[in-house]
Amino acid sequence: MPKKRVSLFQPSEFQSAILNWYHENHRVLPWRVVGEGETDPYKVWMSEIMLQQTTVPAVVPYFLKFTERWPTIAALAGADDAEVMAAWAGLGYYARARNLLKCARVVTQEWGGQFPQEREGLLSLPGIGPYTAAAMMAIAYGKPATVVDGNIERITARIFAIPDPYPDGKKIVHHASGHLFDGMERWKPAQIKAYPQALMDIGANICTPQKPLCPLCPVQEFCKAHAAGEAEKYPVKAAKKTIPVRYGEVYWIQDIEGNVIFQKRLSQRMLGGMIGLPTTDWDLTAGKKGENALNWQRNFPELRQIGHVYHVFTHFRLELAVWGVVVPDLRKTLTSSADLLIFNTRVVELDKIGLPTLFLKAARLAHKVF
Repeated sequence: MPKKRVSLFQPSEFQSAILNWYHENHRVLPWRVVGEGETDPYKVWMSEIMLQQTTVPAVVPYFLKFTERWPTIAALAGADDAEVMAAWAGLGYYARARNLLKCARVVTQEWGGQFPQEREGLLSLPGIGPYTAAAMMAIAYGKPATVVDGNIERITARIFAIPDPYPDGKKIVHHASGHLFDGMERWKPAQIKAYPQALMDIGANICTPQKPLCPLCPVQEFCKAHAAGEAEKYPVKAAKKTIPVRYGEVYWIQDIEGNVIFQKRLSQRMLGGMIGLPTTDWDLTAGKKGENALNWQRNFPELRQIGHVYHVFTHFRLELAVWGVVVPDLRKTLTSSADLLIFNTRVVELDKIGLPTLFLKAARLAHKVF
């Protein structure tokens, strides 16, 4: 069993050191309540969804924008899908935004506008998995739960010097993390809320992936990796796999008045439901011309290539050739289509359209040329 793979210690002293450090050194974050104050589950949930695979500095302005515009879960549930997707633009991983809306509507319609407080109920909600459910229980409601994000994984792997490489080693790390949370059922709710956030702060500011600041760590005396002078070695990662490259074309079609064609992407595709520029399929073969590309170039034969943009998704890298053209009057030449939109980029700033980062890169490149 994984439990036998690590040497354990009495957790109470470790936990006290963590909580004492947090009292003096916690980060000030807009969704966080320190001490005995009332925690807003809506803000905890919103922050946890936004923080998935995204850094705190990137999340803070989006969190403030969302909670100002939709201050309650009922307000978010009643929001227009397109407005929410546009507000999310640039934060990435857009399935999170779609699940955010689904979850808000389920909580409003089926749970009376209140998040469930138990694991099973939380796991039944769209976009909430085991980690987010545990975070909601502990941070929002002060209920015992083992909360393990990337920061806490790293701390655990170093405390116990777990040698097993990821991804298989991740199960052992998660099992060992449970020891760091032992005894929570005897704590006050405020302590339960603070403890996982304290670990996250230590992981973010001290027990960092590279060059950890071990002399500043309040629990260095418990850390096997620190004792061996090998903190940076953990968690042990398997060799990175080479990710494939996909290729395609993206089109900037503008008229002399500054009107530009944009396109709402199909919901089942990458960046589904978002506003983008017209694009071909993204293929593993460079230079391949599909029917979509041929159609655009037949309709606008003066299109010319003006550069390339590059973007990294989770499972592949994308290289898009950017093509552009200026025509006399788009409104006379464009065939009506439900998915095609026209914005005048002399009136509407590119940043205000709600483009995902990939298309914003292409639009900025074309805007400089035309």
